[in-house]
Amino acid sequence: MSSMLVDALRSVVGPRHVLTGEVATRRFRRGYRYGGGAAVAVVRPGTLLEMWSALKLIVEARHIVIFQAANTGLTGGSTPQAEGYDRPVVIVSTLRLNHLSLIRSGEEVVCQPGVTLERLEAALAPIGREPHSVIGSTCIGATVTGGICNNSGGALVRRGPAFTQMALYARVAPDGTLELVNNLGIALGDTPEEMLKALDAGRIPEDRVSDAGGRWGSDREYAQHVRDVTAASPARYNADPRRLYEASGSAGHLAVFALRLDTFAADRKTRVFYVGSRDPAELAAIRADILTRFEHLPIAGEYMHETAYDASRRYGKDLFLFIRTFGARHVPKAYAWKGRFDAVTARLGLGTAVSDRILQWISDVLPNHLPPRMEAFRARYPHHLLLKVGDEGVAEASRYFAERFPSADGDVFECNETEAQAAFLTRFAVGGAIVRYRSVHPRTVEDIVALDIALPRNAVDWLEVLPRKIEEKLEFKMYCGHFLCHVLHQEYLVRKGEDCDAVKDAILALLTERGAKYPAEHNVGHLYAADEALAAFYRELDPTNSFNPGVGKTSKRLNWGCDCGC
Repeated sequence: MSSMLVDALRSVVGPRHVLTGEVATRRFRRGYRYGGGAAVAVVRPGTLLEMWSALKLIVEARHIVIFQAANTGLTGGSTPQAEGYDRPVVIVSTLRLNHLSLIRSGEEVVCQPGVTLERLEAALAPIGREPHSVIGSTCIGATVTGGICNNSGGALVRRGPAFTQMALYARVAPDGTLELVNNLGIALGDTPEEMLKALDAGRIPEDRVSDAGGRWGSDREYAQHVRDVTAASPARYNADPRRLYEASGSAGHLAVFALRLDTFAADRKTRVFYVGSRDPAELAAIRADILTRFEHLPIAGEYMHETAYDASRRYGKDLFLFIRTFGARHVPKAYAWKGRFDAVTARLGLGTAVSDRILQWISDVLPNHLPPRMEAFRARYPHHLLLKVGDEGVAEASRYFAERFPSADGDVFECNETEAQAAFLTRFAVGGAIVRYRSVHPRTVEDIVALDIALPRNAVDWLEVLPRKIEEKLEFKMYCGHFLCHVLHQEYLVRKGEDCDAVKDAILALLTERGAKYPAEHNVGHLYAADEALAAFYRELDPTNSFNPGVGKTSKRLNWGCDCGC
């Protein structure tokens, strides 16, 4: 059956775009940190109509479909698992589907599933507008659709989680048939073929665009929501029922063909203030002041602990230099070539870390790449806050910091252009740095326990203090995050021989006691258990469990059957 399906898929998308075999499919089967299960094929449709035709064949063959865009996720949610499936898996890669259409004078956009944030940012820049996220994710090639399907949070304080109520998507009905649903608020035709051909042609006449019955293209309440520092609930987290809607938060349980989203006016001028402090309570006070007293919310407020700074400075240096030299748009290609190289070394019995060791050796011999004032603050302060403000907020922040600093425990400087770029590149190279650390220290590190958590908005004691019985099991730990939203990324490199699951469970128990929700923005993937409300949302979207089964540690079996086989 699978060989017949592969032949049929080749007839739809062309032989070049149906990949089989361990080496050819490896970079699609393995994620940024997790994954590695088997797949019958990787299908790369070049039009929405091809994607629809391919999906019909896969669904009719009763194979599992895992949708994948840039494969930049951190929790394994877009790659197959090694075991547990009761049907063969086909990966549908959507990166070739990268057409976008600006509508309503660019105040909204319609994106195909392979459109990257970097591509959308470039399309909007000439008209002075921006996408939902422009910091961080654009550096590693993430897609617009990936962000929506995972309720990704993003670093931008005013805009909240990636969210829309307007989508064109396919679902498998309870009777096993594939159906296309158009909730874009755009008249595209009456049949799936008519609708998809219209979008493939790239023509969206304005007279076909409606207000979609008042549906939203972003979380329009978030800027006010995040300001409530007295609330005992987090500002945002993946399973928040207020932002689970069709494609938004679907985690691959729908086949998304197009999304309609809001765009945002770009700030005309920006400044970055770099705060250092020895006292975490000082940063907590700054956060409360900004959210309650500032008239203009900052663009971003990013935290780095000294451990994050140090890891990024050494193990994220090559990523930092690559982006600064070649730009973010080339990062996905670089990762693809690295994946091919790793697949070859794995076949030769050399493992998959050869490329990391080579890159790290090169990094270690290169001179220090960080500006002197950043390095001076690292020597003096363990806690670092990067505050990016825009337009009227520049003068407001300048006055505030002039009155507050220097203090007994901290200080601030206003970044020049080079320092501003270096500060945020350092912050967003942290994730890759932790993966590199694991790769080049296999003798001392068992694995990574990577958590992203959302603290209650009223939390004051925000910095984690681990008991000694957990600390002694760790080789290294790292803290960073989106500080004003109280979303923190906490990563632990577990000592060789220790039980990573036990360490993770112990830390999560402590976080639950503190009122934290998790995951905050990377979605459950295959690392976290979905709570009942989120699992029920998945079952409603995908009653036969045909698309991306098993995310959130739910059933991998047809019709949500018991994983034990009963």
